[in-house]
Amino acid sequence: MTPGARISAAIEVFDDIETRKRPAADALKDWGLSHRFAGSKDRAAIASLVFDAERNRASSAFIMGNEAPRAIILGSLRRARGMDAGMLAGLCSGEAHAPPPLDERESERLAHADLSGAPSFVAGDFPQWLEPSLAAVFGENTIAEMSALATRAPVDLRVNTLKATREKVLAGLAHLHATQTPYSSVGLRLPLTPDGRGPPLAAEPAYIKGLVEIQDEGSQLCATLALARPGEQVLDLCAGAGGKTLALAASMQNKGQIHAADRDGARLMRSFARLERAGVRNVQLHAPRGDSDVLAALEGRCDLVFVDAPCTGTGTWRRNPDAKWRMRPGALAIRIAEQSQALEEAARFVKPRGRIVYVTCSLLREENEDRIATFLDTHMDYKILPLREMVEMARLPEIERFASRFGFGLRLTPLTSGTDGFFVAILMRG
Repeated sequence: MTPGARISAAIEVFDDIETRKRPAADALKDWGLSHRFAGSKDRAAIASLVFDAERNRASSAFIMGNEAPRAIILGSLRRARGMDAGMLAGLCSGEAHAPPPLDERESERLAHADLSGAPSFVAGDFPQWLEPSLAAVFGENTIAEMSALATRAPVDLRVNTLKATREKVLAGLAHLHATQTPYSSVGLRLPLTPDGRGPPLAAEPAYIKGLVEIQDEGSQLCATLALARPGEQVLDLCAGAGGKTLALAASMQNKGQIHAADRDGARLMRSFARLERAGVRNVQLHAPRGDSDVLAALEGRCDLVFVDAPCTGTGTWRRNPDAKWRMRPGALAIRIAEQSQALEEAARFVKPRGRIVYVTCSLLREENEDRIATFLDTHMDYKILPLREMVEMARLPEIERFASRFGFGLRLTPLTSGTDGFFVAILMRG
């Protein structure tokens, strides 16, 4: 496919997303199935165009003065890829499946329009209804923080120390121009291609052999800060597909026991293959079985309960940019209730002098510090582990500067730490 034809395809996919109000991944999959002539590189390039447009949807529409899919795609090509009116006019020829030529108004907007006078939710590309919550956290830095969250995310890898050292894997991935992550001692970062794609890791021996796992550096740091030690009894209460379970197992050197549980049994079972590839031997999976309390035997026995709480996912918008536009106000209240329930459930399993590690990939205070404060108000036998102690015990003193200014825990954001957005706090049972 020609570059122009790819732009046309991206406009078609974006129109499908808007018309049917569904995730971008579903629309892209259906487009690929109905256009089998498109090769894998074409599909990847079209997906990159669509996701760039989702990241910059509001600002692109403002620049173009139009919210139609064509306008947003064209505006995002200027915003994300620096294409000027002349370049886009050359691509929009109307020939060989390229988009129709630019009209006079489009050419004028692409040449001269900017974000002067744009409201903050447009300049920062985030839903207007979330502005009060985001401003309460970031204040005058809201636009800068949200703009960083509207950029492309790097490809981060976690070295599996059960099988290899970072130095060994770094040498093996030299052809991909891998570098060390700035904070995680087991992290590597791979550069993106100019069109925003990552390397095809599924074909890399290091990935196939379980020497690395794809995991954002922020997520790696959260697992490191859990301070999981060899020989401990650990419950990963919201394990999902097992990303942080794998990191905890490596920290424990395969010694002790990790009990991984999740309400979504099918998703949890998908971690079997990942555990086997990584050489993890100290994990038991506890899928739900009707009304049975599958974790009853662990009550009051765990050194560590890791709560990767269900959340709005606002910190992952770089990787899931369409999710921010599909999020509705009612979702926040639902997630808050689920987080409070998860913390209450976690408290069942913590033994005296044990700890709860509470993690979200959210930027919102309502899901983070407020949840910790509410828990502490009703659980007098718990206290917060001071951040300085947490980072020193994890041998990560350099990240102390990311301390939350709201009294509890650590905050990571793309602007401050270069990671996805995360919050982590440790609650110690007395």
